[in-house]
Amino acid sequence: MDPTTTDVVFLGSGAFGLPTLEHLARAHNVSAIVTQPDRPAGRGSKLTPTPIAAWASEHLPGVPILKPEHIADPGVIEQIRAAPAHAWIIVAYGQKLPRALLADRFAFNLHASLLPRWRGAAPINHAILAGDTQTGNSIITIADRMDAGSVLAQSHRAIGPSMTAGELHDLLASDGPELVERVLEQHARGEVRSAEQDASLVTHAKKLSSADAWVDFREVADVCRRRINALSPWPGVRVELGDEALKLFRAQAGASRPESDPGEPGDIVDAAQGLVVCAGGSTLRLLEVQPPGKRRMAWTDFARGRKGLEGARLGSRGIRP
Repeated sequence: MDPTTTDVVFLGSGAFGLPTLEHLARAHNVSAIVTQPDRPAGRGSKLTPTPIAAWASEHLPGVPILKPEHIADPGVIEQIRAAPAHAWIIVAYGQKLPRALLADRFAFNLHASLLPRWRGAAPINHAILAGDTQTGNSIITIADRMDAGSVLAQSHRAIGPSMTAGELHDLLASDGPELVERVLEQHARGEVRSAEQDASLVTHAKKLSSADAWVDFREVADVCRRRINALSPWPGVRVELGDEALKLFRAQAGASRPESDPGEPGDIVDAAQGLVVCAGGSTLRLLEVQPPGKRRMAWTDFARGRKGLEGARLGSRGIRP
């Protein structure tokens, strides 16, 4: 056996962990996978496995895939702890892990932010919402409080002005394997170093819902831009164009309007370019949109051949045409 090969248990559910699991399957021995139970999904509410379970069932035949409803159940804990492993790796698992499960195990979590900034369920979205220009991944130990463990390693990523949460998610996910491998190698050499998080710098990233799918054009253009990009692809910002409901998926800041004709919030002042007035006469350029019943498309494709866009007003969050 390669001396750098490690037996690992992988705990994860969301697609964010897929690149890391794929790497572990190539470079190490995955002795067990723990993921969330199958849940109803789609129009038919068909029971659907997590992305991790679906990939593992196809690519890792013979590896146990455990789907406990409650990971804190004593029988479940005993079953998982029976799997031989030098390290337990947790990535977007979705349940709080009990102390009894991790006792005397080397376990760490991959989290999509530069902790202590953005502890919580939606760190990628909140980094964009807040206007952060840089984020990254953190590998941390497991603590009683969410994402409060000691930091073992971090990686960094720039956030571009028109980058969406979906794009940033995929970039950070692709950075996970290298960071995880670094910590595994340090552990094999007995060189793992940890740093406590600075409690005075903690920020929280609350879970988002469909109720957050709004944008207020009474805010300045940069705030509107960040909200649209942060909520793309889910839940997607909803606006009204007359009687038509649209979803907005990408935007960038535009130029300022003249003081003599600033326009009203939500006014479309250049239909071809997708320029919409925000607070103070600043403009927002809409780049991607989805009309009802149609695919997501570039604003230029949406606007081509449509009459009456120039001078129309987009309504959202209490603003109506």
